[in-house]
Amino acid sequence: MSEPILQTRGLKRSFRQGEAVIDVLRSIDLDVRPGEIVALLGPSGSGKSTLLQAVGLLEGGFEGSIRIAGKEAAKLPAGGRTEVRRNSLGFVYQFHHLLPDFSAIENVVLPQMIHGATRAEADTRAEQLLGALGLSQRLTHRPNQLSGGEQQRVAVARALANRPALVLADEPTGNLDEATADRVFDEFVKLVRGEGSAALVATHNERLAERMDRVVRLHEGRLE
Repeated sequence: MSEPILQTRGLKRSFRQGEAVIDVLRSIDLDVRPGEIVALLGPSGSGKSTLLQAVGLLEGGFEGSIRIAGKEAAKLPAGGRTEVRRNSLGFVYQFHHLLPDFSAIENVVLPQMIHGATRAEADTRAEQLLGALGLSQRLTHRPNQLSGGEQQRVAVARALANRPALVLADEPTGNLDEATADRVFDEFVKLVRGEGSAALVATHNERLAERMDRVVRLHEGRLE
């Protein structure tokens, strides 16, 4: 069996509120293997976003082990965490967070150029991804000229632009109506599979979760 692309062991996160200590994550053990799409299911406030922030190396204060692409990442200095994020991870959020002054294709080109691609290479890759998501006719449109579903498709393309081993998605269709959410999610899954990436997708939508390879449930800070 292949080595997990993501492996956590004993992952914990607590917050202090006055005199009280709130345990948000309680010794999380989780494996996600190459090419696997895993649903992280749980109600609002169950710790899904906190878990994604932890494995995305977006903030400190966690205890335990986080291995990404075979590298122990939890204790890396800031520069090392940035390198792992840049080389191995892609992110999709509930809100697209596109750069408003740049076109769809430019939003997908920029992270590639930061990663070292030439403009020609980045353009080709961006056109390929946006075309796969049905946006070939919208490449030069800015975010405010795109529908909500189109904006989220651009965000998906941006997340996959640098061929990440693992995509972390936090309620990626939570801001869309049901019909649009279904279309965007189908395109997301198809593209992630086509790229050979793995994905951990936080959602409270049971119907979408059932369409992934595996479901893990987070309840009161523990995986069930």
